[in-house]
Amino acid sequence: MRARRSKLYSLLMLSFAISFATAGCGSAGAGSGPSGSAAPTVDVLGSVVKDDALAALLPEASRQAGVVKFASSVGSTPPSSFYAEDNKTVQGVDIEIAAAVGQVLGLRIDREVASFEAILPALSSGKYEVGTGNFGVTEARKKTIDFVTYINDGQGFAVRKGDDRVKEVKKLDQLCGLKIGTGAGTTFEATLEREKHVCPDAGKPEYQVLSFSDTAGIYLGLQQQHIDVIMSTINGLRHAASEQPNLVFLNEFKRLDVGFAFKKGSPLTPAFQGAVNKLIKDGTYQRILEKWGTRDSAIPESQISPPEHT
Repeated sequence: MRARRSKLYSLLMLSFAISFATAGCGSAGAGSGPSGSAAPTVDVLGSVVKDDALAALLPEASRQAGVVKFASSVGSTPPSSFYAEDNKTVQGVDIEIAAAVGQVLGLRIDREVASFEAILPALSSGKYEVGTGNFGVTEARKKTIDFVTYINDGQGFAVRKGDDRVKEVKKLDQLCGLKIGTGAGTTFEATLEREKHVCPDAGKPEYQVLSFSDTAGIYLGLQQQHIDVIMSTINGLRHAASEQPNLVFLNEFKRLDVGFAFKKGSPLTPAFQGAVNKLIKDGTYQRILEKWGTRDSAIPESQISPPEHT
C-alpha cells in the first residue's frame, strides 16, 4: 500500500511540476532544502559509535533487547522523511537523526510505517515506543505525549505562482474566503480549525479547511485550483518551492520545536536526549542538517517536552 502511494505521489508531483513548467512561468526562488531531484548520498553516520555511558541510561529491558520499536510517518515531501526511488528505502533528516541516535545508544531501530494521525494514540496505547513524523511540540500534545527535541521547524504557507490574493500570512484573517489544504491530524489542521472564527468575527467569509492524509492530494488540489493555499512544514514547503517552478513559499507563520514522541512518562527520554546532545556536540548533527538543507532549523540543545513556542 505504501509503495503504491509513493508511486502515486511521484507521478502526481511530476504532473504538478510539468503543468507548472508549461504554464510559462519562471523558476522558483531557491529554498533552504537540497536542490535537484536526487537525494544527497554523502555518508554522515559512518563515524557514529556507541556511547556506553548514554546507553546505560536506557531501561534494562531496552538494553537487553538491543532494539526499539519506532512508528514513522513516511511519504511526505523532502527533506523530513520520504521514500527513495525504490519505493522501499526511507530517507530524510528525521530518518538519519533517528539512525544516529540508535547508533549512539547501541539500539537497532525496528521501524513500522504508520499514518501520521495514528502514531500518537498508538504510543499512548503502548503499540510503539517512539514516533517520528515531524511532530511539533504543543501544550495540547504534551498532556499525553513526551518529546525529545531534535530540530526546529514549524508552520508555513505556499501558493501557486501568479496568485496574488495572498502575499504573506501574518494573521489567519488574511485567508478569509479561501480554501486551505493541509495534512490530517497535524498542528496545521488544529490551528486552522481552532481559529476559524476569526473571519466571521471580522465580518468576512469563513475560510475552508481541506485535510488530506497524503501530501500528494494537497499538491494536486492546488494544481487543479481546488485549493488556494497550502499550510504545511516550513522546511517541506521551502524544498517543494525550490523544485517546482510555479509554487511559491510565502512565509513562516509559527516556529515549533520538533521531537521524537514517546508515551507520557517513558523511561527512554533521558537516553534519547543525551544522544541528541552528543550528536550536537560532536558535529554529527550539523552534518546531517547540512546534508538535507535544514541547517536553519538547528537547535542548540535537545530538551524534554519544552514549552510550546508562542
